[in-house]
Amino acid sequence: MELIRAIVRPEKITAVITELLAAGFPGLTKVDVYGRGKQKGIVLNDVRYDELPKQMILIVAADEDREDIVNIIMRTARTGEGHFGDGRIFVSKVAEAYTISSGQKGL
Repeated sequence: MELIRAIVRPEKITAVITELLAAGFPGLTKVDVYGRGKQKGIVLNDVRYDELPKQMILIVAADEDREDIVNIIMRTARTGEGHFGDGRIFVSKVAEAYTISSGQKGL
């Protein structure tokens, strides 16, 4: 199992979730987050914005689904080549998962 954490622009979140659902990946958690990337925020006029609003999607998926999910997010969340602030995707191994209501182990 893999944990996929994707941080994307707020204006892209609906499209990303719609594409994941259409591809058969309905299960996710969405969280409002704030942060900055390598560009260290942005400057508009004379004001620096260090923490920008983003959305984070958390998905636990089977190993064989990782590449499809990452590709959907990359394709849908991208605003254009070379644009800063489109987001990041992090993939980690998940040792175990349990369904609380049934106590069932696994996805």
